Amino acid sequence: MSEDVSERNHGENGREKEDVDADMERLSSLFHKLDLDGDGRIDLNEIVAALTKRGHGEGATDLAKFYLQRFMSRTDVDKSGDVSIDEFLDHIRNHELRLKQVFQDVDRNNDGQLDVHEVIHASQKLGIHLTLQEAEAMIKRMDEDGSSGISWEEWRDFLFLSSSDDLHEVVNYWKQTTFLDIGEAASVPVDFTPQELKSGLWWRHLVAGGLAGAISRTTTAPLDRIKVFLQVHGKNSPVTSNGIMGCVRAMIKEGGIASMWRGNGINVIKIAPESAIKFMAYEQLKGVIKGRNPNREIRIEERFVAGSLAGAISQTAIYPLEVIKTRLALRKTGEFKSVVDLIFKMFKKEGGKVFFKGYLPNLFGILPYAGIDLTIYETLKRAYLRREPSKDPPVLLLLACGTISSTCGQIASYPLALVRTQLQASYSTTNQSMTLIFKTILRRDGVVGLYRGILPNFLKVAPAVSISYLVYERVRGALGVKMT
Repeated sequence: MSEDVSERNHGENGREKEDVDADMERLSSLFHKLDLDGDGRIDLNEIVAALTKRGHGEGATDLAKFYLQRFMSRTDVDKSGDVSIDEFLDHIRNHELRLKQVFQDVDRNNDGQLDVHEVIHASQKLGIHLTLQEAEAMIKRMDEDGSSGISWEEWRDFLFLSSSDDLHEVVNYWKQTTFLDIGEAASVPVDFTPQELKSGLWWRHLVAGGLAGAISRTTTAPLDRIKVFLQVHGKNSPVTSNGIMGCVRAMIKEGGIASMWRGNGINVIKIAPESAIKFMAYEQLKGVIKGRNPNREIRIEERFVAGSLAGAISQTAIYPLEVIKTRLALRKTGEFKSVVDLIFKMFKKEGGKVFFKGYLPNLFGILPYAGIDLTIYETLKRAYLRREPSKDPPVLLLLACGTISSTCGQIASYPLALVRTQLQASYSTTNQSMTLIFKTILRRDGVVGLYRGILPNFLKVAPAVSISYLVYERVRGALGVKMT
């Protein structure tokens, strides 16, 4: 009897030793694949180069690079700046043991495979909302054998660089390496994970977006000034009575080519404070919405609420610049000595409230714009993901989705923007009613009158999107920002 037990224990110990030897051989082989220069040590650049060589170049930027840097810091025990094979083997072996425990926790039916429902269930417990299509796409990204499930080996190999055994971080790492996104609505800021915030991705994104917006606005500024003239004067002014081209000729005749860019300086200057305030307000509002569960992801309707409120806060803070921009766009040559002169005369003649003329229609316009823009963008993007769940949406498709959703948002909110501009341009010192202006326009011009100036607004969409994208691509490449 004792001999049988001894033989059985010896056999089990032998199999364990074989498993350990097989693991060490597998991990040693992986180390040598990452050690491109063959010096027996690996650094961050070698890991990035190896991933790129294997066709995972996109995974070596931005958020993924944050995980790679953390992997290096946790593996590099002696803080030499690179990792020896002993450090690598020790870290990965312990990491895989912890990943095994996470895998078994998610595998509710203990069949050795993770299916889509188990992934959704585990994510929901963490407060991370996943649609069926998103979960299927995530599984297909990891499922190498096409079994529609994830084996332990596929789980282990995909997550070996995540350097975390925390399930919430594992799901976020998995999700972030699955989808490519370019942002949704102008009034709903981009979401950043805690890892992205720590890695500094947020400020690089804001800088890249700010520069792209500045160049885009400057390029399309003439169309913006034409829009303002049509909104304020309609067809009753000599400047606008002959349509867009007549408006262009009248502007050039009055102030020269440079006059087409009146008001653009203020329009560019307000990008930085508006973006920064919106971002900070959005992050704070997300924290309030999440309440006692700070690790959960917010749902799309919660994003809409937080984004709309953040947009309202940022607009309130910079709204005086909006009024100044409109007055500068409408000014005649020599009317004011400088921007300071304009501000002083506005205040002297109309009082402090002049800087908030048109504030209410502007505030009301945020809700339909943000809601429609975000909803249509998400609908179009998810329609593609339902058809191609295993593929990242192409950048050009995402740009097209963004253009369509933004255009629809503009159509819905444009009448409020028209009334806002008319109130901003008015020199009257008496309080003018938003409702009265609506009634006057409808009585005089009908429903069509509420969309005066929308044509030049549409004409600038395509060049604005194209220029913004091209500039953003160049700047984000220099700063290390992935399209988000």
